[in-house]
Amino acid sequence: MIRQLYSLFIILIGAGLFSGCTQQTQSDVPQYDTVNVVENFVIDENSVPIFPKKAALTTDTAQRFSIELPKRCQVDWDNQTIVSVVPEEPIEMVRLGTGDELPDLKVTDYEFEQLKVKDALNKLLDGTDISVIEDTNLTETVSGSISSGTLADSVELISKMGRAYYSYDAEFGEIHLSDRAKWMIKMPKNESIIMALLDAMHGADVRNLLVDWQDKTLVFEGNYQTEREVAKIISDIASKKYMIAWDIDVYRVYPRTDNPIIWMNLLPAFGTNNIKMSIPGVVGRALVVSPEINTKTLQEFLYQQSNVVLISQGTFVIPNGWQSRFDIGQCSKEDRLETDLVIGATGKYGDYGGKNKIDAKIVLRTSNGELSSFNIPSDIGDNYVIIGIPTHSFVTTPETLISPFAELVVFMSPRIISIVDAVDAPAGQDVPLVGDALRDFLTADM
Repeated sequence: MIRQLYSLFIILIGAGLFSGCTQQTQSDVPQYDTVNVVENFVIDENSVPIFPKKAALTTDTAQRFSIELPKRCQVDWDNQTIVSVVPEEPIEMVRLGTGDELPDLKVTDYEFEQLKVKDALNKLLDGTDISVIEDTNLTETVSGSISSGTLADSVELISKMGRAYYSYDAEFGEIHLSDRAKWMIKMPKNESIIMALLDAMHGADVRNLLVDWQDKTLVFEGNYQTEREVAKIISDIASKKYMIAWDIDVYRVYPRTDNPIIWMNLLPAFGTNNIKMSIPGVVGRALVVSPEINTKTLQEFLYQQSNVVLISQGTFVIPNGWQSRFDIGQCSKEDRLETDLVIGATGKYGDYGGKNKIDAKIVLRTSNGELSSFNIPSDIGDNYVIIGIPTHSFVTTPETLISPFAELVVFMSPRIISIVDAVDAPAGQDVPLVGDALRDFLTADM
């Protein structure tokens, strides 16, 4: 009996120890209050997040990276110069990838009629070891005659007539033909002229520009039409006496009440003499104002009735008489509704009815087309204020939380850059004209 009780006691102790071990083991297991099941995956605070696979595309922040942006997207309003002088510098365009030099052969009495470029060159090179290869399909036909000249000049002439480009590989004895080529532009040192060149090329829709800001060179690729456009830009910049630059602030304005901005209050706030012109557009209105109305005084006026958010800021430069564009989204700190907006400008400084004025056309457009445009003649020193562009113009959804009275306000300040011979230029780069020098400039004959 005693032996049986002792055995039972041992069994109970063992069961207690086993139970204790079991409880200890269970207490080591993490306890969860809730378990979320999302698309058949168990998600809890200790889970590793699972994300869907993305396509192999450049990330947005990498896409927006640009060495040019700090030069383009900042305006020093406290030190703005309405007229400055820069020395004239040469601009040179050189074609890349021309290959080796062709053999020093002479061509005489060669005629060709209604032949494709490849066929005309094959006929020219008959009897030589040089073959012609089309890297792209060339459909132009050429006709002409060469009385005398070198082989290189003859090949160059026939290629140009057919809007083609050639390169020679001496190792294999091959002339390669293509309808596209690559060029390098040796740019001037002055950044204002570089920006004018870039903006003019953007205005001509020349894309994929590779700019080396250290050695001041630009590389681009294109066809015969691209080459002609860029050559014209370079020639025009080299012949111009002036560049026109615009410094820009773009604001979104939220009225503090359920009422729109009362723009008529500008007149008592600044005086009628400081509002020089009012130009209506299909949407919005452009005001030509005196220097009294600048970014600081304009914001002070707006703050009395609304909350003001700076959406974008920057500058762009064009050769006199050319056109260019300012992309709001390029200089925006973050994506907003309005970042689809592009401000295009065509401008010319010169005689305007017997007075020296900036004659500009400002166009607001989005990816859906032109929103509004304004023809604006103004004096040097005047500013533009574009008002009345509803923020709802950029809303793409049926409903929005944005007030129907919120609007876009664009402040633009034009500047003149005078280009003079290097021997006549003042010391330094981009020298501002002030005082008597500025008065003499404004009263001088064009």
